[in-house]
Amino acid sequence: MKHFFTLFLLFLAASLSAQDTPHTVGLLSYNPNKAFDGYNLIYPHNQPNVYLLNNCGEIVHVWEDDPQWRPGNTAYLLDNGNLVKTKRLAAVTNDPIWAGGGGAIVEIRDWDNNLLWSFELNNEQQRLHHDIALTDEGTILMIVWELKTEEEAIQAGRNPALLPDGEFWPDYVLEVDPATDEIVWEWHVWDHLIQDFDPTKDNYGVVADHPGRVDINWDTSDGDADWMHTNAIDFHVDNNQVILSVPTFNEVWIIDHSTTTEQAAGSFGGFGGRGGELLYRWGNPAAYKSGATEDQTLFYQHDIHWVDNFLDFSNPYFNKLAVFNNRVGEDYSTANIFDPGFDMYKWQYPMSGQVWGPTGFDLTIQHPEPTMMYSTGLSSFQVLPNGNFLICVGRFGYAFEITPENEIVWEYKVPLNGGARVTQGNILGMNDNLTFRMDRYPADYSAFDGRSLSRQGWIELEPDSAFCEQILPVGEQFTSYGLKVYPNPTTQQLVLEWEGGIWADFEVFDLWGRQVTRFRATGGRKYMDISGWREGVYFVRVNGMDVRKVTVVR
Repeated sequence: MKHFFTLFLLFLAASLSAQDTPHTVGLLSYNPNKAFDGYNLIYPHNQPNVYLLNNCGEIVHVWEDDPQWRPGNTAYLLDNGNLVKTKRLAAVTNDPIWAGGGGAIVEIRDWDNNLLWSFELNNEQQRLHHDIALTDEGTILMIVWELKTEEEAIQAGRNPALLPDGEFWPDYVLEVDPATDEIVWEWHVWDHLIQDFDPTKDNYGVVADHPGRVDINWDTSDGDADWMHTNAIDFHVDNNQVILSVPTFNEVWIIDHSTTTEQAAGSFGGFGGRGGELLYRWGNPAAYKSGATEDQTLFYQHDIHWVDNFLDFSNPYFNKLAVFNNRVGEDYSTANIFDPGFDMYKWQYPMSGQVWGPTGFDLTIQHPEPTMMYSTGLSSFQVLPNGNFLICVGRFGYAFEITPENEIVWEYKVPLNGGARVTQGNILGMNDNLTFRMDRYPADYSAFDGRSLSRQGWIELEPDSAFCEQILPVGEQFTSYGLKVYPNPTTQQLVLEWEGGIWADFEVFDLWGRQVTRFRATGGRKYMDISGWREGVYFVRVNGMDVRKVTVVR
């Protein structure tokens, strides 16, 4: 039973305050006992700065840039505190290659915003766009448009009626090593085409017989030169694979990074033995003439990635694929997780006939009010270490954290209109505060070690400075934390759930009273890998109070 009358009064005051002056921007709601404690990285459109916010929506760090720069579109915080960011000039009128999501530059900056490294690619033939991915060797994978002329596209088998712009921009992946400035690997979709339109041209064949190749005449954009519009890239360290989100195909593709650049241009080599042909594609089998409309599962998706950041295999979704599924319905989107079923022994993704699985999702998340989670583009989805999910609805700059029980425990609306700071109370609509993604980094992330994360105010003007203070627990006293441990008995994984407090201190003892481990956790839930524990009886204690017995069997 909880005894915190003072806290009750503070919660009541916060509730009354919220009713009197409803929040329209910045922090909208927050349950610190159930939300995952950490810092939120955002890089909103139409302005140059990268912001790190605490869960109260306060700025704790900012990487500022000159006013003429814009996101290009992502930024990532490394474990050493360095920031890797993409950017472009705001003025694009005279750029030879330009479409939504265009970039130009990748930079590495230290915590104090000093420029450590820069790479630029934006000319008449090529342009960086959308996203980057970091490898375990410190190299950076980048998405690039490469211009092909009308003549080149037709010779490759493109239907001339699908070339209204007189040019064609297939994508490729470029890998650069910042330590040497060298290009160390490339993969081009141009090397892996198929077409059944013109037998006198290159790449002619039966599309359905070659699912690892890409139909040059698949088109959902009325022949727009920006054919693929690849909007996300991720790297899997253990499998040495790259995944791409290709929204105009309503598919995600996996390619083999264990190839050399020469092998990646062909159909042999690499761990998968298929060179640069697609190891896996999923979301819309009609794109390779192996399915119908009703088989489509992805709809202009964003933010495809393997579920592995800040997690281990104790999490039920570890190593599966997560994606924001933008255009599932006319007025709602979903966040989804699915398992591609990689066979590490055969080093392939099994197929049923000519189609890759699965037939559906492991998890589908909707907002309790579905239309609150609708974005035709942008957007992101993150599985948090406590089992909650962080979702950013990009076209509305709206982010929320939701529990597995479908309870919203944190909400934030980016307080910018066209890049300009707005006043608390302003109402923002679609595209006013475009935000490509939001990522939450754990409060104990090594990037923050020894660095000041003091509060530096808010992005919004005239903020409600007392709002979060009224919410945060102060002077709590608990006689019970409602600690739950399951499954029990267990073999590989243990889940802890508790109530009360942003942080909880845990201790685990064996039957003889010897401490096995101790740690701090946040957000009301903790997944534990216990595969290394010996068989026997253990005791779990939270904050020196609640104790639960758990049996480990082998």
